Amino acid sequence: MTMLKLFGIVFFCGLLSPSQEVLSGLSCAVSPRAMQDVLSDAIIHNGLLQRHLKGLVVPNIVGDGGLLSSPTSITGLHLVKVRLPKLSVVLLSGIGVQMTIAAKLELSGNCLVGLLSDLIDILVDVNITVNIKCTNFESGMVQVVIEDCLCILGAIKIKILSGLLSISVNNIVLNQLKATLPGLLCPVVDIVINLVNIQLMSTLNAVFPVGTAGTIHYQLASLPFTSGLFLGLDLDGAVKQVGGSIIPHDSSASALPPLLDKLLILGLRQSFLNAALTLLIRIAPQIFPCSPEIVMGGLRIATSMCPRFPQCSACRGISPLVIKLTLSGNPLILLEENKATVELSVMIQLFVERLDGTILNILLLKA
Repeated sequence: MTMLKLFGIVFFCGLLSPSQEVLSGLSCAVSPRAMQDVLSDAIIHNGLLQRHLKGLVVPNIVGDGGLLSSPTSITGLHLVKVRLPKLSVVLLSGIGVQMTIAAKLELSGNCLVGLLSDLIDILVDVNITVNIKCTNFESGMVQVVIEDCLCILGAIKIKILSGLLSISVNNIVLNQLKATLPGLLCPVVDIVINLVNIQLMSTLNAVFPVGTAGTIHYQLASLPFTSGLFLGLDLDGAVKQVGGSIIPHDSSASALPPLLDKLLILGLRQSFLNAALTLLIRIAPQIFPCSPEIVMGGLRIATSMCPRFPQCSACRGISPLVIKLTLSGNPLILLEENKATVELSVMIQLFVERLDGTILNILLLKA
């Protein structure tokens, strides 16, 4: 279960720096599509963007109407709903991630044209594009920086209860929203992205217990990096036994295969797996007293292999032969193309127990 959780580490592999240094036992490469799916789930499908935009209050819109039109005042304009939000991601090589959120914002308020008061509903298309990168790596954490937030307004539909709408009101609303909305929306997106960073980065810094044998602790090992094709990160894994002693493993770099049609590649080095297996594989000594016939791993051992040594004066008056298997040394995993083999070293002990309780070893064999 612990290893399954380890493989399931989500991949906000993301936030980017031009650094190409590879440090430790785990590496991850993520496609733009996978990055987009993760951010869409965290920002849009979980309602995070909607909740933070709910408090959006647009300043009053006031127009003098000019010579031929009545003065116009729109007050209490607030967000009612975010319609059809859609998120897209582009990876910028050596820079970071460019994220775009497209949505329709439904606004509502009160409109006063001359002496006529009415309810007004406004539907405006917005496109918010931000460049995201991270900096200040320390102790497995990074700081997210939002750069170049660009908010573009598209089509605007205005509806009032009476159905009467002058061209001047339409122009006043359009000009005022273009002047005020970018300054309101960009700070909200900044807050949302920082919250997502905290949420997803926490999945890259965790300690998992492995029964009572110890723990596996992993965290981000360096600033994430990006190319135009993938976004990557390195994780620094520490395998600790009970008591706090760390099982060492080689942290040399290894290249990941290309993503091609894959969304995510997570690579674990053989040395890291060996350290983890030391905790995961704990086998108690196995003892097999001789009987007329016993079975060990599919091998039948006949009675003739368990003599009472009738011709041996030193062996008289003792119990039958006992076979004991004990794990010796740490497990090793050998990785080959399309194949993985786990090697276990064991000590095979053949002995008999005298009546006084002492042990007489017949054979010790390492296998």
